Amino acid sequence: MENTGDTGRMLRRLMQAAHTVTLEQLPGLIACHAEAAGTYDVAVFAVDIRETLLRQITGRGPDAAAGGEEIRIDGTLPGRAYQRVALLAEPPREPSGRHRWWVPVTDGVERIGVLRADTEDDDGNVRQDLRDLASLVALILLSKRSFSDSYARLVRTEPMNVAAEMQWKLMPPPAFAGHDVTVGAASEPAYEMGGDAFDYAVSGNTLHLSVFDAMGHDTTAGITANVAVAACRNARRQGASLADTSRAVEGVLVSHFGTSRYVTGILADLDLDTGHLTWINRGHHLPLVIRDNRWTAELTCPPAGPMGTCLELPIVVSRHQMEPGDRLLLYTDGIVDARDTTGQRFGRDRFVDFVVRHHSGRQTLHETLRRLMHAVLDHHSGKLEDDATVLLTEWRAGHQDRLVP
Repeated sequence: MENTGDTGRMLRRLMQAAHTVTLEQLPGLIACHAEAAGTYDVAVFAVDIRETLLRQITGRGPDAAAGGEEIRIDGTLPGRAYQRVALLAEPPREPSGRHRWWVPVTDGVERIGVLRADTEDDDGNVRQDLRDLASLVALILLSKRSFSDSYARLVRTEPMNVAAEMQWKLMPPPAFAGHDVTVGAASEPAYEMGGDAFDYAVSGNTLHLSVFDAMGHDTTAGITANVAVAACRNARRQGASLADTSRAVEGVLVSHFGTSRYVTGILADLDLDTGHLTWINRGHHLPLVIRDNRWTAELTCPPAGPMGTCLELPIVVSRHQMEPGDRLLLYTDGIVDARDTTGQRFGRDRFVDFVVRHHSGRQTLHETLRRLMHAVLDHHSGKLEDDATVLLTEWRAGHQDRLVP
């Protein structure tokens, strides 16, 4: 890149030009503006839903990927840039002598893909310019993907069932960081999901967290989970307490399905200033807390029964004081119940041990979850019989500067 002034002008012009273009027009637009500032052969790669491949956005074909490259995340330099959220360089290219870079494309801590670019120089200014370009590309992609069927097809490698179509549209992004907290989530089977769902939202200094597991593994289970999440959000946004929110969910489910469909779940609130956690258990697996990669505790709370069963058990609000660096794990039974060919369960101990070992190895929280879900799938020979969802929250308490790699 020629200089910081050129780069700044290029980014401003690209931002303005991108307002009225489609996803298919983005590759040419980005490459054209970048070349004007001394960055060549720019290409953008989006990650697939399962985070196994990086697929080039070419703007051609119904999935906007025709004629483009596909790069595996495991075992490649672009894949390492994605995994580590780090800018990485290839050796100088001959005969031009240019430097080729692979830059993570992220929105906060949500990893969207990588950007490839060639430059004449390799100094610190070039590196910062490339990071700035990748940040703008991330924001542009976010602004286009919600209404682009091409993007939806681009990030899929196999057909998706209707329940999964609903769930992925329903749930928030699988990664978030802000106000001293990092949140990560993952769900499988990505293309055949049934009744699992996760949700989180920030309101002032409160982080709302919830995990739901609807009865069954079909489209009706997906509808049930959608209704439960919508009812939960509706009550929460009207200021309802955790207990009253779960009662509202139950009321909506019963009004639509009688007592023929139900949802288990954990609903929790985390005070982001103090780390004070409050939560209720509606017939679900108990939350886990990991501290200092050494101490693990299962939080206890009497179950109030699944939402939709009208058991009218007392709803107990439990409390726990988080410490800086604590990780809270909410999950569904598919994580621990996945069985190998001999019938051995993946199990809670293996689940916790995996998170501890991989997160302590300087992997980001979200890379840990990516590897966890692949391990669960591998344990079950690549095909789960039940949905598996995990929602992992790390409270940093005063270390906001460490949220983004």
